[in-house]
Amino acid sequence: MDGKKREDINIGDEVDVVLKADQRTGKLTRGFVDDILTNSQFHPHGIKVRLKDGQIGRVQEIFSRE
Repeated sequence: MDGKKREDINIGDEVDVVLKADQRTGKLTRGFVDDILTNSQFHPHGIKVRLKDGQIGRVQEIFSRE
């Protein structure tokens, strides 16, 4: 799943996100979802989440549940 629909993302999911600082390069960071920050049901660039380590980025791919 590509992370553009809020309903596909749950707390504890393992995801790849693009951090704000990495938007130009597209470098992905993997982590587990701690909080979902985007309120709308869809976002074309990916739903914004906070990872368990505190980093914030937009979900590019969803892997599994913790």
